[in-house]
Amino acid sequence: MSTSDLSLYNFFNSSAAYRVRIALALKQLQWRHIGVNLRAGKQNTAVYAGLNPNRLVPVLEDGLHSITQSLAIIDHLDRLQPEPLLVPRDGPLRTRVLEIALTIACDMHPLNNMRVQKYLSNTLELTDLQKAEWINHWFTAGFNALEKWLPEREGWSVGDTPTLADCCIVPQVANALRAAYDLSPFPRIQRLFDFCQRHPAFQAAAPGAQPDFIGH
Repeated sequence: MSTSDLSLYNFFNSSAAYRVRIALALKQLQWRHIGVNLRAGKQNTAVYAGLNPNRLVPVLEDGLHSITQSLAIIDHLDRLQPEPLLVPRDGPLRTRVLEIALTIACDMHPLNNMRVQKYLSNTLELTDLQKAEWINHWFTAGFNALEKWLPEREGWSVGDTPTLADCCIVPQVANALRAAYDLSPFPRIQRLFDFCQRHPAFQAAAPGAQPDFIGH
């Protein structure tokens, strides 16, 4: 299989898709963008549901398989193109990378994504203030843990090379900034985010650099 066969169904503002775009850029893999406008509900069409029954982005097609879930996709990319290896093969570095990535992918992001926010507003009829309190509560819970795991020095979150941890942290911080969340209690997180923003792969993967970017 040629890496030029890679197609990514994604939405510029999806943090899960953002993780995968960072991984693709770090590995310098070529891929084709297929936009799925979540705001317009394109993920709910019968055609897209046939591709991903969970009706979420991202989905990666590699010419042979369709893969859903950002962490599963990045694991696939690690096997397709091991350099740089985003999940260390063993040892304490692997454990810490997975701790950070899973804290974000399992404990933080699912509680604040678009479909949860719509349910809070439309079904539970929470006010904007109540919804903001919900969002901020789960940001704080997750960032409190992440801050303690990050190094005091400037650099990557785990070890001396980019990892899955960085692919997950940067989009989650971008979500927080978009929600006007106060990150001042988390200097290590802010320092890591600023460090990553200077790297070309993270710049290429940013929401504003995507062809389906439509602003806020």
